[in-house]
Amino acid sequence: MNTVRHDWSRPEIAALFELPFNDLLFQAHSLHRETFDPNQVQVSTLLSIKTGACPEDCGYCSQSARNQAETERERLLPLNEVIEKAGIAKNNGASRFCMGAAWRNPTDKNLDKVIEMIEAVNAIGLETCVTLGMLTANQTKKLKIAGLDYYNHNLDTSPEYYGDIITTRTYQDRLDTLEHVRDAGINVCCGGIVGMGETKTDRISLLQQLANLPEHPESVPINMLVQVEGTPLHGVEKIEALDFVRTIAVARILMPKSVVRLSAGRTEMSDEQQALCFFAGANSIFYGDRLLTTSNPDEDQDQLLFDKLGINAAGATSQKLNAVATV
Repeated sequence: MNTVRHDWSRPEIAALFELPFNDLLFQAHSLHRETFDPNQVQVSTLLSIKTGACPEDCGYCSQSARNQAETERERLLPLNEVIEKAGIAKNNGASRFCMGAAWRNPTDKNLDKVIEMIEAVNAIGLETCVTLGMLTANQTKKLKIAGLDYYNHNLDTSPEYYGDIITTRTYQDRLDTLEHVRDAGINVCCGGIVGMGETKTDRISLLQQLANLPEHPESVPINMLVQVEGTPLHGVEKIEALDFVRTIAVARILMPKSVVRLSAGRTEMSDEQQALCFFAGANSIFYGDRLLTTSNPDEDQDQLLFDKLGINAAGATSQKLNAVATV
């Protein structure tokens, strides 16, 4: 039964992780089929509209001014360049165009420039998503009026491990921004990153935080850390492939009507691992060879994989679009 819950306990989630692999995947895939077409994957494209010089100290991020990664600092992209990139993304099959800026929080002046981008991208027939850091309630209202479809703001990891990854903003800061986004009536895109040296207990705690939000995020990106030289997390022990698949499967069970995005880290995944993730309930990817500052499989490589698996890259992934919230 595809029941949406917001009261998951850690022992319940831990029990899911401990299931035999085949039993876990069977349960996740069965739930997935109740809401979604298992052979459709929603495709988004991500563009960095302002790169580098971020004042935050996120240990995974090459754009932090506090880290030693060799990331070129760039100003906010001009509107015409964003429109050009969005047009290319649409022609390549994307249904959503996501724009990311390396800010702690946008100024009102910068927000006005982003709003111009949102309106222009919407005008060419793409859904819009932005990630700009922390927002005030008034800023989220402006984004809603501009027609923004989704706002991405990840929790990243568990509350317990968070301070080992980021010290320049609190977990509550992130939750406050999510509340502003939800209150403004904008769809929420919120997930996390695994493979940052966290424990299984931390993964359980992260998924509990996401699943027990007042409303489940419409989109849940599960990222596998892309290690970048010059960042504090370069060299940490990588997450095992099957543990990552388990994380996808548990996310699908906990949030059965959310779209689960197989996000960063796909360049290090085999076709077989990605196929297992799709079977476990992942039904969204980023299309294109860049994710902000890290690499991503190119469109041709993804299409070859989709052809092998009989997957259709589509904008609508749900068989019951009128009944459930989806991307």
